[in-house]
Amino acid sequence: MGLIDEEAFSAVTFIVIDFETVTPSGRRPEPTEIAAVAVRPRDGAFVETGRFTSLIRPPGDVAITRFDTAQTGITAEMVAQAPDAATVMSTLERRLTQPPYLLVAHNAPYEAGLIFDRRDSCPALARTPLLDTVRLARAAYPDMRRHRLDDLVRHLKITPPVDRHRALPDVLVTLAVFTQMLEGTTWTSLAQLQAVAGITPRALDIERETAKGRQDPLFP
Repeated sequence: MGLIDEEAFSAVTFIVIDFETVTPSGRRPEPTEIAAVAVRPRDGAFVETGRFTSLIRPPGDVAITRFDTAQTGITAEMVAQAPDAATVMSTLERRLTQPPYLLVAHNAPYEAGLIFDRRDSCPALARTPLLDTVRLARAAYPDMRRHRLDDLVRHLKITPPVDRHRALPDVLVTLAVFTQMLEGTTWTSLAQLQAVAGITPRALDIERETAKGRQDPLFP
């Protein structure tokens, strides 16, 4: 596999991440499951260096409906004894001990919003930049009408996972899509990937704006 041969690219640990969620009426989405797989470029391939997965108990006033279960297979009984989101996100945060990291997700702004909402429990993760495989796919396959994950799985002839719409299978298939998009493309650097599909996390933007505000009085 011809992954990008560049020192900056090889120095990064890529964390492919996915949440399953429920969306109560009038509220922000609440996660019910998370999975993350860490990979490092090595000898022209991605090598897995770790994985994390957990069910998440939503707040007590958030119900998992029959519709939610039909979408993901996750039931209220499955999450009843699971840790809450703050506990799960802080547990994942403690495993991030070898930066630099770059998050990878399909429709990454959604994942970015879920992480930002829980930034007090995972401040380092909330400041980690992301790559959006939807944006990469639009650049790599401009003739495709849609760039949903299932569309890309079919286009790239990837075997669909058995438990599609569970977090870990979705992470693994996103990794497969990401890997194939890097093969034989014209991208030659991490900077190019970030220019095409990079997302700056909101927590980092806020931090920079706050720092800028503190500096302004010194430069009238």
